[in-house]
Amino acid sequence: MRISPFDNQSRRQTSFAEVEVLPVVETTDHIDIPEGDVRVDVYRSSGPGGQSVNTTDSAVRLTHIPSGIVVTCQNEKSQLQNKIAAMRVLQAKLLERKRLEERAELDALKADGGSSWGNQMRSYVLHPYQMVKDLRTEYEVGNPAAVLDGDLDGFLEAGIRWRNRRNDD
Repeated sequence: MRISPFDNQSRRQTSFAEVEVLPVVETTDHIDIPEGDVRVDVYRSSGPGGQSVNTTDSAVRLTHIPSGIVVTCQNEKSQLQNKIAAMRVLQAKLLERKRLEERAELDALKADGGSSWGNQMRSYVLHPYQMVKDLRTEYEVGNPAAVLDGDLDGFLEAGIRWRNRRNDD
């Protein structure tokens, strides 16, 4: 809170800002799949293609053992080409799964409650008196300039104590 310099009646003004601090989560653009994690099954293709689909094992089924994801391919005449195509699809599926896990990890790190009035953690009063108060822990200091310059140790310690009490209940 502060006294607005633009108000000729010198009324107190309340402002709202959200600061979100999150660690950097590594994103993945490529996945290396160890050979031992993939079971390769070959079988005869089905569908149109004449006699060759009935006589050669050109279709490929890849099973990613750790995740259970199964990919099949029988689009090409060659077993090798089908295996390459199936591996591309398997990598895409694993990459999508990895990205969903990264998104879930990031969402779990975000603060509860969102950014709306009533969900604030701290209140800064700059005028007529000076005070910073953590609304969850009731911890307060009378030097907002130091807090704004990064002196957050007291708030961090109070927050840890508050969270430990909450987890014990």
